[in-house]
Amino acid sequence: MHPGLKRLPARFYRSGTGREPVREWLKSLDADARRTIGEDIKDVEFSWPIGMPLVRSLGRDLWEVRSDLTRGRVARVLFCVTAEHMVLLHGFIKKTQKTPKRDIDLALGRKKGEGA
Repeated sequence: MHPGLKRLPARFYRSGTGREPVREWLKSLDADARRTIGEDIKDVEFSWPIGMPLVRSLGRDLWEVRSDLTRGRVARVLFCVTAEHMVLLHGFIKKTQKTPKRDIDLALGRKKGEGA
């Protein structure tokens, strides 16, 4: 339970065609993974600014929520911060030690669309 108000409410990035890729990705995951990632995002909403091990800066005003899932899986949700929100730009199951450049580039492209 989180007392008080959200310090940084989350919202999904929406493409020009109205798609919300992070919401769609979350819906494709199993219930346990959705719950874990959702709780981690909620922790960021209520505790921002927050650092490791939950949140890590990727530079260029891009951040990642770091979620440890079952069966050794690791999820990342990349986000930017606007004046009022954390904007969830891109989500993926991490398969390598380092966050792949293509995932960072995709999030940065979406961030530009946010004017952030």
